[in-house]
Amino acid sequence: MSVIPVPLRRVHLTRYITPLREGGSMPAIAEADDGFNYVVKFKGAGQGSKALIAELIGGEIARVIGLKVPELVFVDLDEAFGRTEPDEEIQDLLKASTGLNLALHYLSGAITYDPVVKQLDALTASKIVWLDALLMNMDRTARNTNMLMWRNELWLIDHGAALYFHHSGNVWDDKAKQSFALIKNHVLVNQAKQIEKVSSELTQLINMEIISNIINQIPDVWLEADLIYPSVEEQRMAYGNFLINRIQHADIFVKEVLDAQK
Repeated sequence: MSVIPVPLRRVHLTRYITPLREGGSMPAIAEADDGFNYVVKFKGAGQGSKALIAELIGGEIARVIGLKVPELVFVDLDEAFGRTEPDEEIQDLLKASTGLNLALHYLSGAITYDPVVKQLDALTASKIVWLDALLMNMDRTARNTNMLMWRNELWLIDHGAALYFHHSGNVWDDKAKQSFALIKNHVLVNQAKQIEKVSSELTQLINMEIISNIINQIPDVWLEADLIYPSVEEQRMAYGNFLINRIQHADIFVKEVLDAQK
């Protein structure tokens, strides 16, 4: 049974708490007007709005296939917000990010997943590897797992490096059938022993209705920020077409996972 993604909530940033400087894009823990803390990803960071698009698409597809992801929300940032920030680098980032940004619910007390300490079951590992191969996510390695353990459960974070081809400045109509050799570096590749079974199930689960629900949530302003196709709607549909076509040719990246396991 298909799971239709729920529209993202929208909150307003009220208090900047602290930067997370270990991230290249300098996300931050901040408080919103709903009283919760979030890890905010700013559109004014190095990879721009496209990293937020990848974050939204990756996180929501992960949720559809039954993986745990902190709630994603849209975050409004006022123009005046950064004026009182004493750190010039952070002030510049906040000024460049005025308007709509993206955030994940902050999992207080979570610790980084360590594959040496905890092995995942084959089904979960296979789903994660399949997801990252689908999205061409290069950033789930032993050095940087982008997974957290929180309340004895595994949570996925940070899909901003997925869909890396959309930073090339060229249309990506031909990328769906492209190989993804970097999957061999995935932290869970050798635990993904049910990759063929999972792929068979997920290619049936994820349909155009689900994909449309996800890509229709991408704000126009994020697409307009770096337009490669002739219009916003054509660029939005390019994401949808890539995802559907790549799912239809999932055997390409499943074979790469199996080859990496050998």
